[in-house]
Amino acid sequence: MPRTRSASAAPCSAPRFALALCFALAGAASAHEQLLDGIAAQVGSEIVLISEVMQVAGPALDQAQAAGAQPAELQEIRDQALDRAIERALIRQVVRRAEFDAGDAEVDDAIGNIAAENEISVPQLRQSVESQGMPYEIYRERIRAEIEHSKVMNGIVASRVRVSEEEVRKRYQAEFGKQPRGGEEFFLRHLLFSFAARGGDRKAACAAAQAARARIAGGEDASAVAAELSEANPERGGALGWIHRRDLAGWMAPAVLPLESGALSDVIETGFGCNLVQVVERREYQPVTFERAQDALHGRIFSERMQVEYVKFIDEIRSDTYIERKPFFAEAQAAETEAEAQTESEAAVQAQDAAAPDGGDG
Repeated sequence: MPRTRSASAAPCSAPRFALALCFALAGAASAHEQLLDGIAAQVGSEIVLISEVMQVAGPALDQAQAAGAQPAELQEIRDQALDRAIERALIRQVVRRAEFDAGDAEVDDAIGNIAAENEISVPQLRQSVESQGMPYEIYRERIRAEIEHSKVMNGIVASRVRVSEEEVRKRYQAEFGKQPRGGEEFFLRHLLFSFAARGGDRKAACAAAQAARARIAGGEDASAVAAELSEANPERGGALGWIHRRDLAGWMAPAVLPLESGALSDVIETGFGCNLVQVVERREYQPVTFERAQDALHGRIFSERMQVEYVKFIDEIRSDTYIERKPFFAEAQAAETEAEAQTESEAAVQAQDAAAPDGGDG
């Protein structure tokens, strides 16, 4: 599936339309969408269709039912999906009042950007969407809704948020106040071969570590060997990231400090296993100054405040809008409960029949 990036405005955070591909495909091919359509809720002058809710709820319902979820759990999934659909309807009304409508050209640009980010053409993106069961025109409307949502966030909600320099400095102090002022740091890769995974056999663990070291010394990529064999961060090729000298583990420091960039340690036996450590790179530590961190910290605080203000904003327009939830989903829960009870009753009868002795003259 083409990838999407994370968002910048609450409740997500960067252009929300970038998430629409994920939303579209996630809800595209659920058996639950085959229901007869009807009205799930009325929101002001708009209606929310059952099909709109089920496009969101369908995949989660499928997974929950496959896992044996109870009717109350299925109902909670439907209720949450209905809440999201009502929220979208509220946003649509704000869009109309504020004239934040997204034109076709904006939608085309957004789709072009999504395709470019996923390194595919727009026709390939369309093929991917349609192959997952989502009509392309519906996908376009999802993108339009995401753009309009972003306009509401940036045009209305963002105006409520203020972040002072004092707040940014407090965040800087909390995150960087105890950082080192100099010294050296290392980008490390760790390969772990634990005793526990080998039934406590220390020799087997160290032999496995020695074999892995020989492969790397023979020219194999250390990250690939770590991904294959290591029990520490295999999904990251054993990478630990940048660690300052003062933060090196006691068992690790004597092996790491003499190594040059790119060098691999000998096998290090510890209380928990046999280890290899590679110094991928080493450099002088550069403290993060306030000026360097200021923009990122401001953006993070702003995003957090946006999420809070977005919830308040939605609550305000919700309280000012007539909203009526139709009884369909409550009826669905009742039907599921009845079906479950019927299934349990039939199972009990079958169990009794199976346990009964064969008939005789008695």
